[in-house]
Amino acid sequence: MEIPAHIEIGSPKDESMGDLATPVAMSLAKTLKRKPRDIAEDIVRRIPKDGIFEKIEVAGAGFINFTFSSAFLSSSLKTLLKEKAGFLRSDIGKGRKVQIEFVSANPTGPLHLGHGRGAAVGGALSNLLSAAGWSVEREYYINDAGRQARLLGESVFARYKELLGIEYPFPEDGYRGQYVVSIAEAAKGEAGSRYKDAGFEEAGDFFTDFAVGMMLKVIKEDLQAFGIRFDTWRSERGLYENGEVAAALDYLKAKGHLYEEEGALWFKATAFGDEKDRVVRKSNGEHTYFASDIAYHKKKIDSGFDELIDIWGADHHGYIRRLEAVIEALGYDRKKLRVFLIQMVSLMRGGTAVQMSKRAGEFVTLREVMEEVGADITKFIFLTRRPDSHLEFDLEAAKAASSENPVYYIQYANARIHSIFVHAREKGMDLAHPEDADFSILSSPEETRLIKKLLSYPMAFEAAARAHEPHRITFYLQELATFFHQFYNKHRVVTDDEGLTLARLSLCEAVRTVLKDGLEILGVTAPDRM
Repeated sequence: MEIPAHIEIGSPKDESMGDLATPVAMSLAKTLKRKPRDIAEDIVRRIPKDGIFEKIEVAGAGFINFTFSSAFLSSSLKTLLKEKAGFLRSDIGKGRKVQIEFVSANPTGPLHLGHGRGAAVGGALSNLLSAAGWSVEREYYINDAGRQARLLGESVFARYKELLGIEYPFPEDGYRGQYVVSIAEAAKGEAGSRYKDAGFEEAGDFFTDFAVGMMLKVIKEDLQAFGIRFDTWRSERGLYENGEVAAALDYLKAKGHLYEEEGALWFKATAFGDEKDRVVRKSNGEHTYFASDIAYHKKKIDSGFDELIDIWGADHHGYIRRLEAVIEALGYDRKKLRVFLIQMVSLMRGGTAVQMSKRAGEFVTLREVMEEVGADITKFIFLTRRPDSHLEFDLEAAKAASSENPVYYIQYANARIHSIFVHAREKGMDLAHPEDADFSILSSPEETRLIKKLLSYPMAFEAAARAHEPHRITFYLQELATFFHQFYNKHRVVTDDEGLTLARLSLCEAVRTVLKDGLEILGVTAPDRM
């Protein structure tokens, strides 16, 4: 009999249906040629009665519903408090090497909200997989060799000429933001009037290198302020200078995967499922972006990574198949590469779309939003939706100190717990060993619901890690914070009953432990005061 590799288990929305439920009997019905309900009843009869479950029932057409025993809930909560990360996280990565390449914005302008969303997703995914046992490398690919970088240099050069009072034609499709003027002013401070009479052919290398270097510095500063770090910064230009582009193309040519036609060099992408063959070197000898991408991904594979993850903007959707074709042409399973697409972000203010940036002149920058609402809120809101779904970011809602602001609601739960412990210490209550509390006395619906939610975190964590979906942690934390606030609003924690107080303080400590673990994965702080 073929047994499913992973059995689907979830939490029923209706609490009366138990704590966990699985449709595994339905998935086995076709293989076993039996009714799902009969299979479910057989499974239930074979489950050992070991005290974990108070009851196990078959419902509907064949769902199996599980309800935990109070003794199991108490013992598990004690384990959570004692082992913390050892209980909350599971080592499913087993040391496998994964490289996550994200943001990788062209160093031709400030980071915008789309880049910020990619940064939030990439940072959280890196944290999640690292916490789950993968060996993670975070990489930023710098597109510093090509037309766009050169165009930035020419745009800066034109503004430099203007600063010197010289008429010079601005490139038709050049970069026109105020930041270009700022770079030109800095370049003038560096070069003085050295290039006053020069053309771009003579001055191009200086202005391109200066502009890209200055823009990259700004990008790094913005990412640092956003709490995003990288292990490596890989230069596209370096791939050319080190001969890696030429070597990669020679490798594919030796394998018979490249051919020449009308003076251009082509990759046989159609042989690997792409819709058409792709040019890697034009007839004028100029390489395409695809050529350096081939070398870049070959370098990744040669570095020994078990999995490659690229996080791109949604406009790169059509680029996936050609890169998968390259992976296969290099002799590897195309599944080695996994691409996540980041959809657009619409900026709103009180429900009205924000169209223009006062400072940048063309778009709202990530830095502007961070300065207005803070890095934590910005990052968290980016993670409240699947990355492949459109996101509306409302600045006024983001600044609201209420339950309408998801990150405030979660951080406030942590701060509220801190204030509870301050109050308890003022009353002389000591919580040196929270795992020793008697949790059997916590029997109200709010307490039981909160305990069960806490104990479901390892399952949520593992599911998020396996699916590579950090936004699942965001959803979990929102629900946990809701259950905590419901508990707090209904029950006093510090009471005249010492045993009850210690149990409830220990429950709060468990909530704080899980909140901090989840927020750490998302890259969001857990402040003690709001």
